[in-house]
Amino acid sequence: MSVRSERKAGIHAMAVRVLSAGFVLALASAGAGCDSGSAPAPEPAQPAAEEPVAPAAEEPTAPAAAGDTSARAEAEEIFTTRCQTCHGPEGAGDGPGAAALAPKPRNFQDPAFQEAVSDEHIANIIQFGGVAVGKSPTMPGNPDLASRPEVVEELVAVVRELGRS
Repeated sequence: MSVRSERKAGIHAMAVRVLSAGFVLALASAGAGCDSGSAPAPEPAQPAAEEPVAPAAEEPTAPAAAGDTSARAEAEEIFTTRCQTCHGPEGAGDGPGAAALAPKPRNFQDPAFQEAVSDEHIANIIQFGGVAVGKSPTMPGNPDLASRPEVVEELVAVVRELGRS
């Protein structure tokens, strides 16, 4: 091999390492978004008061009704920020993160998949991840949605709608 060939091979190998490292970092940061919200941000410290003050009572809020537009908007935002990385914008399993995954992400457009699973199954995968239903551990759960059943319901609806597109 000539010096020039060796140099080109070395440059090529270095470029592959740099691109691979960049992709891994990008995938890791994107993956972090898949499970965002699992650790709440710490509350800011309260200044000391001379006399203790009782905390204000919070009024209970009723869960949003099915089809609530705010739950739908939140579900669409979550799909965009957490799910599209791997599943792609149209749910075909072809997002930018899918290239590095084995097995590949689920194609929500697949009629066989849509017919084979229940809404409850999809909701379990969304909340608890692939491992919870005997699927890939690369599908992270979203434990922050456990207290948001209306948002999970809307995410299931998004997955179902992608199957009809």
